[in-house]
Parts: sequence; C-alpha cells; structure tokens
Amino acid sequence: MDALLLTLKLAFFSTVILIIIATPLAWFLAHNTFKGKFLLEAIIALPLVLPPTVLGFYLLIALGPNGPGGFIAQLWGDRTLAFSFSGLLIGSVIYSLPFVVQPLQNGFSLIGKKPLEVAYTLNASFKDAWRTIIFPLAKPAYISAATLGFAHTLGEFGVVLMIGGNIPGETQVISIKIFEQVEALQYQDAHVLSAILLGLSFLMLTAIYATRKSANKTGML
Repeated sequence: MDALLLTLKLAFFSTVILIIIATPLAWFLAHNTFKGKFLLEAIIALPLVLPPTVLGFYLLIALGPNGPGGFIAQLWGDRTLAFSFSGLLIGSVIYSLPFVVQPLQNGFSLIGKKPLEVAYTLNASFKDAWRTIIFPLAKPAYISAATLGFAHTLGEFGVVLMIGGNIPGETQVISIKIFEQVEALQYQDAHVLSAILLGLSFLMLTAIYATRKSANKTGML
C-alpha cells in the first residue's frame, strides 16, 4: 500500500505540474512558426525515443551533489535531489512532458486562432476568452493529456529507479516494488500489484477514447 500510495501521489503532482507547464508551451508551438521550431519539438519529444536508463543517468548527474540539483538542495541543507521524492517528481515531469504537450498542441492547432480573434472583436480579454471559449473547446485535449501524463507516470521504471533507487516510503514506487517481488520469487504479490496497474491503465485509456468519441460527435475537436 505504501508503494501504491506513493505512486498515486507522484502521478497526481506530476500531472498537475505538467498541465501548468505544457499549456503555454503547447499554445506557443501550435500558433507560432519560427526557425528552429523543429529543434524545440525534438527536444520535447526526446523522452519518447530515449532509453529511460539513459535519461535517468543524466538526470541522476544533474540532480546529484555536483549538479544544479545539488546546488538547489543545498539551499535547504541537503546535498542532493536524487534519491528523494522531489527528485522523482522532477524526473517524472521531464519524462512525461511529451505525453502532455503533444495532445494539447494538437488540440490548440485544431481550434486555431479564429475563436480568440472573434472574442477580441467583442472586447473580451485574453483571460475571459480563454476561460469561456478556448478551454471548453480544448477540454477533450486536456482530458487526454492529463490521463496520458498520469498513466505514463504510473508505469515509470527505468527513470525512477536511476534517480530514486528503492527506498521504502520515499522512492519505492509500485513498478519498482513489482520488480523487487519478482526478484524475490513472490509472484503472487507481484501479480496483485501488476493487476492493479493493468486495471488503472485500462480504465484511463478507456476514458481517453470515450472522450474522443464524444468530442467527435459534438464537433468540439
């Protein structure tokens, strides 16, 4: 239960941070064309193709005592952000970023700039236009992005193992707990946790496809 609760906590906070970061980034990418845009998109999408252990290794260096993460940790008396929940959170956000940015970017691209321009002609502020027009139209994209980000964080293994280790109650997420149980030949316990992850993943994917079907029928996206 400790590993499961820690995993859900990590997935929740990662998803919240990802939505906050990805919204302006996806909007910028969807509505701007500039030299080097492909490089920015490639950097964002890099975790999709990069082996998790490679990304985890470089994050371990960056979050360690001699990296920028170590410098930041020294501000409150620690030596490193690695092997801590904060380190797991940073790694999860970076690892899951493309899974949140890309659905939002696609959604914003489909909406286009026209609804915002029409709102401006009616003297609406950007905040009001976003709240009353853009966000309702992009709601299916937000649901997809949040669900994919949450589900991807649930299944992390390589990155969290590299930067978090296997500290019970601190960095031992459910995927690492399953690996530990398999190593100890405790297949029954591993089966229970695996079934929980399987069920959660299936439910979240079902929610994504149901949302897309509903959005297609209503013509929102």
